[in-house]
Amino acid sequence: MFKKAHFIGLVVVVVVVAVLLKLPTQTMGKFKLAISGLFLPLFGLASSSHDVAEKTGNLLVTRRELLEQNKRLQQENQQLRLLLTRDAELERENDRLRQSIGWKRQVAAPMKLGRVIAHDPANWWRSVQIDLGARDGIRVGLPARTVDGLVGRVQSVSDTHSQIVLLCDPNVRVSAIVGTTNRETGIVMTSSTSPQENNMVDLAYLPGSSGVSPGQTVTTSGDGGVFPAAIPIGRIVDKRSRDNGLTSEARVQLFANLAALEEVWVVMPSGDQPAAAQPTPTVNRAAKAQHSNTRTTR
Repeated sequence: MFKKAHFIGLVVVVVVVAVLLKLPTQTMGKFKLAISGLFLPLFGLASSSHDVAEKTGNLLVTRRELLEQNKRLQQENQQLRLLLTRDAELERENDRLRQSIGWKRQVAAPMKLGRVIAHDPANWWRSVQIDLGARDGIRVGLPARTVDGLVGRVQSVSDTHSQIVLLCDPNVRVSAIVGTTNRETGIVMTSSTSPQENNMVDLAYLPGSSGVSPGQTVTTSGDGGVFPAAIPIGRIVDKRSRDNGLTSEARVQLFANLAALEEVWVVMPSGDQPAAAQPTPTVNRAAKAQHSNTRTTR
């Protein structure tokens, strides 16, 4: 009985093949298209199943990797908590010391974010305009910075816009400090060689025996009342002697990229500190050198 069924099936297959071979070409093409259409959903299902399996495999993480990640995150969390605890202890200690000597607690100055809307084509490296003005509380003389560091100060203000004069402008002077231990002070000003050279400025009027070295950080000193203290400016590149050895001068590479400014933070005055409306006076290199020479001779 089993052999008979196989024989009948074989005969049916032969007949079907013979009939298909006798069909016209056009009819044969339509038949093939119909047959393939029946199997396409199965092919698509198989393909999508394969994609889902592959994506699921990529998302799966072994239990060992999860445990290692969890352990690493716990260690980082403990380190951060330890740092927070130390910071809180230092803050309490600073508060006690301030109270004992009568120093006022320094409060972080508020800042407002302005979008750079224009560069001066004639002085690309010297000034930019931002979309903050007098209606936003902006005043002449307020410092301007980015996340990276100081960029300049507010030079003029209209109702809706302000002009920021940058550190590469010859009229900008910033009192600065180098390092954290043997702190030496100088004046940051535009580069005497090329203001646009690799975002460089000069740190002038350092002592002739200055010990500044490449790699040291330059920050604002807070002297003069225009720029608050401790705003990052840049890093020392090299140092050279000036005025027959009476003074030294260092080149400083700015942290902020003045040629690619898109947003600028304006440092607003704190409640007990009015804004400095007047810029720092222009310092003449030759005049100061002559004054130093006269004082040394005496």
